[in-house]
Amino acid sequence: MRIRLLALAVIVPTALVAACSSEPTEGVVARVGDHSLTVDDVVDLLVDQEEFPPQADVVAAIIDLWVDYTLLGEAVMDDTTFSGLDLEALVRQAEKASMIARLRDSVIQVDTFITNDELQARYEAEAPDLELRARHVMLTLPLQATDAQRDSVRGQLENLRDRIVSGGESFGDVARTFSQDIGSASNGGDLGFFGRGEMVQPFEEAVLALELGEISQIVETPMGLHLIQLDERRTQDFDDIASDFRTREQARSYIAAESTFVVQLEERAQPEVMDDAVEVVRELARNPETRLSGRAERRPLVSWEGGEYSVGELQLLIRIEPQAMREQLIQFSDEEIDLFLQNMARGDLLLAEAQDQGFEPSRARIDSLVVDASSQLLEAARALGLTDIDIAPGEAVELGIARAVREALRGNLSGATPTVPLGFVGFQLREGTSFTSFDTGIGESLLQIAQIRAERSLSPLEEAQDSTALPADTLER
Repeated sequence: MRIRLLALAVIVPTALVAACSSEPTEGVVARVGDHSLTVDDVVDLLVDQEEFPPQADVVAAIIDLWVDYTLLGEAVMDDTTFSGLDLEALVRQAEKASMIARLRDSVIQVDTFITNDELQARYEAEAPDLELRARHVMLTLPLQATDAQRDSVRGQLENLRDRIVSGGESFGDVARTFSQDIGSASNGGDLGFFGRGEMVQPFEEAVLALELGEISQIVETPMGLHLIQLDERRTQDFDDIASDFRTREQARSYIAAESTFVVQLEERAQPEVMDDAVEVVRELARNPETRLSGRAERRPLVSWEGGEYSVGELQLLIRIEPQAMREQLIQFSDEEIDLFLQNMARGDLLLAEAQDQGFEPSRARIDSLVVDASSQLLEAARALGLTDIDIAPGEAVELGIARAVREALRGNLSGATPTVPLGFVGFQLREGTSFTSFDTGIGESLLQIAQIRAERSLSPLEEAQDSTALPADTLER
């Protein structure tokens, strides 16, 4: 069960306080509040799950879930309506995508009506004997780009090509993260099927020269610089694809108008990445829990007319997103981080325009979504077995929660129950709560797991197989 709203990042400062504890730490892997995760707990959870190697990153992932589940269990025990959480901030973030969609519907007016005769004429003019399906990564060039600017963008695209060809990264993932073609980036750069004449000549020529799955060299068109991957070739009769062809033609008109709109926004706002922003991003990715002063949080990474993308916003995003995102940012080149920041700024520009155009959600809608989010969070707790915790007479509540959390983690690891990511809600639950993990405890748990797995005796069947595999004196010869 993945509770979609709970995984969204919200630009609201939160804090997880790493505390120095004077309590004994022997045999302890982590502590949060009054709860401890012990070496024995970790060993018990992992030792029989041999698909999980005894590695520190595996234990770190368990610690993160243990903290979230423990604090969620406490919150459910206190109040099943979660009135202490700022769920309004959460749902307002969810509404941002809806605001931008309404903005696009309002400002992008495209006549998409096409008669049947016109549609067939277009199809025939585009050589119906062949259709291609490709995806691309596009980077735009500055207006009146200098040679140095052109070389810089080309270098960025070369780096992205290397990540795909040599580094084994998915073309779609790279397009989704870096492509500046707003219309196709969210679909992994997928342009759908197109025929001859639909794309500008350099693009079409490059696609026609590719084998299936092959990735082009850099291709320059009036729209910018491209990497292209050919996914499919096909031939079809007009009657077979008339409906899809109409939809594609209408979508193409809409996407072109949308891209023009976004370019106009950027030309008006002139977003600029700050000189030291790249190193700040990399440092935050390495140390996401760094304590920042109010001034440091407000420091802009990208600035534009009427707005900015700040260090505090990025820090919260890094904290809430999976570990993989932090590792990506650490490994990114300077040019790739620059592109990442430009994309963050682009999203904020669209949101600001939506706000200016009056597309804020109504109070009634926000209230309704808060109720829905509370219900989703309670359902997440129920799925984890945290809503009906058995507490024995005289037993401390903490022991009942600890027992339920261990069972939830056991179910996650075995695959019996899905993991529930809490995202922003997890950070709200952690706010002001002391937390610390212990390297010695992590190391001891890994050592014990490895030793137990290595020392387990063979089953009778394994012993029989082992005894017939080689003569007893083989190793002595």
